Amino acid sequence: MQLTGTPPVENNVKYSAASKLLYIDNLKIALTILVVLHHAFITYGAPGGWYFTDKTTHTGALIPMTLFVAVNQSFFMGFFFFISAYFSASSLQKKGAARFTVDRLKRLGIPLLFYSFILSPVLSYIVYRFADGHQITYLQYLSGFDGWINFGVLWFVAALLLFSLVFVLISALVKPQKPGAGKAPSALAIVLFAAGLGMASYSVRIVFPVGWVLKPVGFQLGHFPQYIAMFWVGVIASRNNWLSGFDIKTGRLFAWLAAFMILVMFPVLYFVKESTHSSIESLSGQGHWQSLMYACWEQLTGVFIMAALLIIAKHRWSGQSILGKSMSRAAFGVYIFHPLVLISLSVIAIGWPIDPGFKLLIVGPLAVAGSFLLSLILVKIPGVNKII
Repeated sequence: MQLTGTPPVENNVKYSAASKLLYIDNLKIALTILVVLHHAFITYGAPGGWYFTDKTTHTGALIPMTLFVAVNQSFFMGFFFFISAYFSASSLQKKGAARFTVDRLKRLGIPLLFYSFILSPVLSYIVYRFADGHQITYLQYLSGFDGWINFGVLWFVAALLLFSLVFVLISALVKPQKPGAGKAPSALAIVLFAAGLGMASYSVRIVFPVGWVLKPVGFQLGHFPQYIAMFWVGVIASRNNWLSGFDIKTGRLFAWLAAFMILVMFPVLYFVKESTHSSIESLSGQGHWQSLMYACWEQLTGVFIMAALLIIAKHRWSGQSILGKSMSRAAFGVYIFHPLVLISLSVIAIGWPIDPGFKLLIVGPLAVAGSFLLSLILVKIPGVNKII
């Protein structure tokens, strides 16, 4: 599993009550919190790659941890691509190709350079020095450091920059349809779309199984069918004003479907894996029938969750407090700096005489709070606040 994180979803966009899009802002906050917790769960037991791990061995903790990251992986990055694309479509129309491209290169390119050349070595050193116990200075560590091109959690930023540039090119070659009020897709169409994504993911994972990473950019191509699809769905939804066309009943339907996939079908998936003595690799790809089963479960679950959250939030979560506005403003900074906070806290907790599963209950909430506090400070710094 790749390092994951929340994207810079148009932090420069000023929302207002009149825009009726505060619910998307609220969703961004919730998803950002999930990202920090996602990496905390991986630190303490769930499967996945991270800078530092201190994993529990208790099955009673490992199963819910695995379920948590599996459900997250099914939807939250695809959801971020959708939200980013939704605002990119209107931003491109408003700014024009040249200004839009320059803006993306600044807002996405500068964080990529900062993370790769400044923050990434610091994160690696913290683990090397304080977790692994190597008694060397930071300068000594840098003298032998060879991982300078490492986007880490900013793999998403690199992908979003690539998608944005391709979007500009396609928009220049193909005259976009004039914005209108196209009919929102039906529930059946959404279900069929999710099933198609499951088949596409299975096909791609024959060659690029889950866990295969394109270095040095950190792309897990096995997940990219959803990311690409959700980016373009976001563009289409923006141009056709789809978000205004869904009623609350549709949202509730997808909430029930998502609950069914998580509470019924995931245990079935786990039972089949155990009863057939299947390995994790067989679920990951390479043409195994188990990987088809997992890919379909993942995409159906993810699309159902995205649809449910988007529609229900539109009808039930359209207000925002002062704290919510501050947290929304800090979201991109949390994305960039939460590894620093989480790794530092988890390294400090190494010596605690409790099971790692209990450490998660303490470190996870502290990492969320600490990341937002740090970001809220950083966004007040002149110059820095122009980027994050």
